[in-house]
Amino acid sequence: MELSVASTYWRDVPGPSSVGARVMRPVGAILMRAVWNVRVHHAHLVPREDPVILASNHTGILDGPLLYSVTSRPVHALVKREMFAGLVGSALRWIGQIPVDRSTCDVRAVKNCLAVLHRGGVIAVYPEGTRGLGDFALVKPGAAYMALCTGAPIVPVAALGVRAPAASHGSLPRVRSSIDIVFGEPIATDPVPWPRRQHVVRERTGALGEQLREHVRQACALTGRALTPNDQILPVESTTDPLPE
Repeated sequence: MELSVASTYWRDVPGPSSVGARVMRPVGAILMRAVWNVRVHHAHLVPREDPVILASNHTGILDGPLLYSVTSRPVHALVKREMFAGLVGSALRWIGQIPVDRSTCDVRAVKNCLAVLHRGGVIAVYPEGTRGLGDFALVKPGAAYMALCTGAPIVPVAALGVRAPAASHGSLPRVRSSIDIVFGEPIATDPVPWPRRQHVVRERTGALGEQLREHVRQACALTGRALTPNDQILPVESTTDPLPE
């Protein structure tokens, strides 16, 4: 698959290595399944080759490690830069995760993602931007923007049961409790050449938000569970965060 990324835009950023991600993914899968009853639905919907953007909801601290472990291909996820300190930061870099400054438009993080997509890899984005209900009520434009840059398909992901009922967003689910990861049909996006106007990004972000919200609804119906008990899916909104054109 040939991407329509401007050849000079991201060349000064090599992108993260995939070696660590490839080596540690099976180890992560074993550890996750040893502690929790992880059930993966429709994993075949993740394309086996070519660039892919995984767009996952975000309800708990375990979302990232779970998605990294259950996906059949090495995954490079955007992770808040505050995590890249000390031994944890070194480990995250070694397994190919990408630091992002959530307070601004992080151009270097975008370039790292484009570099991964250019070489046919997989990136994971959490469009909500932070942990919450996981209903995609708030959708940031990063995933839509990178799809518009590259034409890479977006695969929706819904993670259910990642935190215990009434627990904080930083808590872990109970040992041996069930966790469901549901992949959705890839969402095709036609690439848009530079300049990509802000209104185009906003429109695509709004449409993507509705598609992601529908996927969460379908995932809840498929698994027979809610995001967390008493959680309510809210109307979709999109942000107007500035992005490079």
